[in-house]
Amino acid sequence: MANPTTATGPGPAPSLLRDRSGAQRVTFLELFFDLVYVFAVTQLSHLLLAHLDWAGAAETLVLLTAVWWAWNFTAWFTNWFDPDQLAVRLAIIGIMLLGLVMSAALPQAFGDRALVFVLAYLAMQVGRHLFATVALRGDQLSREYARAMVWFGLSAVFWIAGALVHGVAVRGGLWAVAVLVEYLAAGIGFPVPGLGRSSTTAWNISGEHFVERCRLFVIIALGESVLVTGQTFGSGRFDAGRTAAFVTAFATAVTMWWIYFALAGRAVDSVVETTSDTGRMGVRITYVHLPIVAGVIVTAVGDEVVISHPGGHPAGFTTALVLAAGPALFLAGHLLLKRVMFGYYNRARHIGLLVLALLVPVGTVLPPLVVDIATTVVLAAVAWADVAAVRRITAADEVSVEL
Repeated sequence: MANPTTATGPGPAPSLLRDRSGAQRVTFLELFFDLVYVFAVTQLSHLLLAHLDWAGAAETLVLLTAVWWAWNFTAWFTNWFDPDQLAVRLAIIGIMLLGLVMSAALPQAFGDRALVFVLAYLAMQVGRHLFATVALRGDQLSREYARAMVWFGLSAVFWIAGALVHGVAVRGGLWAVAVLVEYLAAGIGFPVPGLGRSSTTAWNISGEHFVERCRLFVIIALGESVLVTGQTFGSGRFDAGRTAAFVTAFATAVTMWWIYFALAGRAVDSVVETTSDTGRMGVRITYVHLPIVAGVIVTAVGDEVVISHPGGHPAGFTTALVLAAGPALFLAGHLLLKRVMFGYYNRARHIGLLVLALLVPVGTVLPPLVVDIATTVVLAAVAWADVAAVRRITAADEVSVEL
């Protein structure tokens, strides 16, 4: 992860890298690549729904971290490499195929397809970094990719060991160590004896392009939520309870979209593009988006549960926890995103998180639909607080201009 302009030798063939003289746009190949992750997110939500307990949640979390990491490293890759060049295009298509295999194996990743999942994941991560290391030989960016590849080699020991052992708990433990190795390594700059440590000031990226890629993944997650909502509603009767749950699920997706997209888009672009260390900003954005995506996935699972069984019985602890946890993860991630981008913690999100926490014990004795409506109201209140804040800022700016 380095700035392609800081070469230390003869450098790579310049045609492989993006032209940095103008705006960096997301290409059609990148959008096509993202289709694999629509499938991956759907697989993860179905896995959690089928194993709606603590063990299932832990398994889904481990797999989500791997899926997010695989997608994210490709987003960094295409931030530097030009997808319109043949060699880069073929590399992305190869990564896409491996991602499809990985996604297909997700439901049985803790079962009979553990080795398939692991080998596809490692082939993506190591293969992408090997391509970049060789293609950019002589450039500082090649050294950065080589450092990262060494750490993926270390995590591969735990991934493969986990795939070969028997016992879900042992496998999950080994894979959790593999995930921690990879996430911590990125956070500390992939230090390697003889190769040194990466500095985020050398990881300069096109902030506009990277932020747009993250936004598109959030759209993928929201799109999967809408898909699950429509499929679940369409598979049963259109009675009053199911219809109310369907409308509530749609309203939840809209409020999540509103909170994430509607107000701060241009401000985020400006902050990322003008920061002196786009690499550090990119790493932080990478980490804080994980709970945002997780929140959308868990919310989709909760919506499916409520549409299938909207009322007539208390929600119980598990259902109440799932219904509150999805929006809570989303708000917590967005709270951290605001902190990363603008340097402050948002009060409305703090209040929203507190109310969602209180809804868990209260919701155990309420019908699932009532709990679901309550969580949607909390999200809507946060969205309205954002609108009110923007109006106050706009009014203050207009007054200052008049004065």
